[in-house]
Amino acid sequence: MNERVSESAYARAGVDQTQSGSAVRALVEVLGTIATGRPGRAALGSGHYANVLALDEKRGLALSTDSVGSKVIVCEQLGRFDTIGLDLIGMNANDVICVGADPIALLDYIAVEHADPDMLEQIGIGLKEGAEQAQIEIPGGELAVLPDLIRGHPSPSGFDLVGFCVGLVDLDAIVTGARVAPGDALIGIPSSGIHSNGLSLARRVLPDLDERVGDTTVGELLLEPTVIYVRAVRELLASAVDVRGLAHITGEGFLNLLRLEAPVGYLIDDPLPVPDVFRLIAERGPVEPAELYEVFNMGCGFCCVVREPDALTARDLLARRHPGARRIGTVTPRAGLVER
Repeated sequence: MNERVSESAYARAGVDQTQSGSAVRALVEVLGTIATGRPGRAALGSGHYANVLALDEKRGLALSTDSVGSKVIVCEQLGRFDTIGLDLIGMNANDVICVGADPIALLDYIAVEHADPDMLEQIGIGLKEGAEQAQIEIPGGELAVLPDLIRGHPSPSGFDLVGFCVGLVDLDAIVTGARVAPGDALIGIPSSGIHSNGLSLARRVLPDLDERVGDTTVGELLLEPTVIYVRAVRELLASAVDVRGLAHITGEGFLNLLRLEAPVGYLIDDPLPVPDVFRLIAERGPVEPAELYEVFNMGCGFCCVVREPDALTARDLLARRHPGARRIGTVTPRAGLVER
């Protein structure tokens, strides 16, 4: 699973993950040289789902930012904008809770080609529903009208949607994955489908959004909102379960587990069921199985690493809000390897 596919379908669709990784490292290396002349507040290094700034000796502020990617193009083509706000909340709040923080607020940035009241109202509907699901506030944001930069599919429906999420966490309760150990259990929570990663590849191999797939369409499958896992994980953190690692499974699939700090590996020996949309992408691509698992969540949107004795309790607690959550694997001593 760690071997990358040469001449990947994702690269042919315009997204070269290897090149993107190199570009991010170049940026982070420069930012790592910032000298403010004051003591640093960052409690974590670069590369986790969120970082935490120490507010004082006990309390920290968790920070994360993300967009909804090229899923906006599907919204434009279908003329439907009422669910994309859910994706924005999911992509950001799900990341913040990965460090054990309680997400409390999100600021949204909406860049548009043309300020259309009906479209913005629809975006607001999704943001409202997502905020209520995650129990967070949206105390402000920004609307930028940028016709010279934003072009729609079709014009003038172009837009981009970005969020910045904050949360609170006690510094001694930050979850980094450092305590993850071989033998720990990996609990997977089902996804609703593609969520907000890999849409460039999905759109390339499934270009006809009106194509019927069973009792739905390709467009509806691609627009299915990202699941917001905040309430379930918040309840898990508040329980007696020893939560050792939390991973939001987004782009790069289960390789996201390697963002946890422990020098361990992961064996996915009983994966969750794979939604039909991924099977369709594999057939139409064609896309190799290894690449599918590097680009998509493949039916598992979030993972919780707990002690083996806590596995059943964790499963039952998570399944209350997300039916189908269950143990999918085990932590191994094979550092840096995700196997299935």
